[in-house]
Order: sequence, then C-alpha cells, then structure tokens
Amino acid sequence: MGGRTLPGPAARRTAGTVLTALLLAVLVLLALVALGLPLLAGGRGGLGVFAGPSIGYLVGFPIAAFAIGAMTNAMGSPYRLAPAIGINILGGVVLLNLLGVIGMVLRADLGVGPALVAAIPFVPGDLIKAVICAFVAKGVHAAYPGLIRSRRAEREDALA
Repeated sequence: MGGRTLPGPAARRTAGTVLTALLLAVLVLLALVALGLPLLAGGRGGLGVFAGPSIGYLVGFPIAAFAIGAMTNAMGSPYRLAPAIGINILGGVVLLNLLGVIGMVLRADLGVGPALVAAIPFVPGDLIKAVICAFVAKGVHAAYPGLIRSRRAEREDALA
C-alpha cells in the first residue's frame, strides 16, 4: 500500500465518515445541553439556553464544524498548517461569531454594533484555539494520512 492511493469512492467515504463524526459529536453535545446537562459556560444547560442570546452560537456550532470539515477536505492532503489555520479562523472564528452576533441581535435586542462589541473580547481566545486546533489536526493527519484525499488523486479521478 505504500504510496498508492485508494479509489475515489473509498476515500470519499472516509472523508464523509470523518465529517459526519465531527458533526455528530457537535449535535450530541447540543442534545445533551437540551436535556439539561450543564455543559455550557457557567454550567448552563436545558432548553432555555436555546431561547437566549447565545442561540446564534449554538446553531453555529454544527454549521462551523461542517464548514471547517468541508474546507479541510477540499484542501486535500497533505494537511498543510498555514491553510488549515486560515480555515479554522474562517469557520471557527469568523463564521461562528457572525452567527453568534446575529443571535444576539435577534434574541438580546442589541444592535449590530453593541453585539459586535460583546463578541470582540472572545476573539483573541478564539484565534488561539483555532491555531492550537490546526496543530492538533496536523498531528492527527500525520498519524492517519488517509483522512483527507490527496489533490493528486482527485485530479487522477477527474481525468479517468
């Protein structure tokens, strides 16, 4: 197997499985929160959190997870750190905070400006986490190189 690529459908199934697992993990977290487990900041949980100002973030978790996974899969292998950091920032910081701000505007009766001001203090920590996650993912992809399909294999499939 050294150096050979898997046929397209098998590699896409692997990527789909990984994306599904990540999305499923986020959805399970949200289900546990809905059941009342105190898994959110400040020990919050229960259905009430889905009616509060953090609804944009809660809805954004699976959307951001899917976006990051899809962009990482589109990047192809080998996993490259600089683009991965950019993907994590785009999906996990920009997209998630955009949805969070929308939630605050809708549920906290804040204007866009005050909602942005409320979100800004969390951005530095979000950026640090995006970088750390990219480094962790680099290690995971080094240990399991078949998690995302190579760009070369995609080109070969397109030509076949």
